[in-house]
Amino acid sequence: MQRYRHGRVVIHEVDITQVAVDAIVCWATPKLSGLGTVERAIHEAAGPELGEACRELKGCEPGECKVTAGFRLPAKWVVHCVPPIWQGGRADEDEILRRCYEVAVWRAMEHGATTVAFAALGGAYPKERAAQIAISTVLESLEQHASLEGVTFCCASEVESAIYESVAEEYL
Repeated sequence: MQRYRHGRVVIHEVDITQVAVDAIVCWATPKLSGLGTVERAIHEAAGPELGEACRELKGCEPGECKVTAGFRLPAKWVVHCVPPIWQGGRADEDEILRRCYEVAVWRAMEHGATTVAFAALGGAYPKERAAQIAISTVLESLEQHASLEGVTFCCASEVESAIYESVAEEYL
């Protein structure tokens, strides 16, 4: 586990469903159906109540976020955020992803969260590029919101951790 900015930014190889923070960010499919890899793990750990709560939200557009309770998770809240689908950079994917991070932090704070955890963005999105957007956007949020005590980037592997740590060294 690496800590930056006096512990306000943490990069950790850990299962996001086990992190004790106020809010976790669930990278979701537009229907919030629990079919994405991380999304499925979060739904399984939270219990069936999360699926019911997501159905009531009636989906979410890329770049937007909706919030549910965390149910059986250690986190009080789950911020469901739909990232862009990588199309080679031709469809404003970077701006949509940046918006995901901004809106996720804002929505978490709106619910009283002072600590937030993000899973490393997977899928076909270029991992280093995603890490650069994640870290730079979160740093801006930390500067703008003094009440935001900490952000954890949860990486699923040593490779992801190494990418995030390398990018963090550039920005932090």
